Amino acid sequence: MAAEPVEISLRVNGRERTLSVEPRTTLLDALRERLGLTGTKKGCDQGACGACTVLVDGRRVNSCLTLAVMRRDAEITTIEGLAKGDELHPVQRAFLECDAFQCGYCTSGQIMSAAALIEEGHAGSPGEVREWMSGNICRCGAYPNIVAAVRQAAGGGAR
Repeated sequence: MAAEPVEISLRVNGRERTLSVEPRTTLLDALRERLGLTGTKKGCDQGACGACTVLVDGRRVNSCLTLAVMRRDAEITTIEGLAKGDELHPVQRAFLECDAFQCGYCTSGQIMSAAALIEEGHAGSPGEVREWMSGNICRCGAYPNIVAAVRQAAGGGAR
């Protein structure tokens, strides 16, 4: 039996959005299916791959593991909200310059996680980047280029 929908207001990419969702709706499903923000990917739906990573109040969150109703008062940033207009975020630019993707499926989650770890101050060395990015899986194995992109975006060199 489905629960009665509740009306919630989410602040996504700087814009207030009101929608009606079942209380059990994940933030991922609300973003993709209700708000049309399909840049955030549904990977494992179990919090193990990181493809659904978004920023909630500046912190990395697996959006498949959090309920939309729990994020009513939060500032949510998706890959669509990372750039400033036509100007790419430094991490987005570095991913392009370092060829840090192959199929691209994990890329939005990788970029969101990388942007947060740089802000957190965890890009001091390649090993530190690998450790703090360990929750984001790349099935194509683009890890060396991902680390290079994060280091470049953080101002720590390409490798």
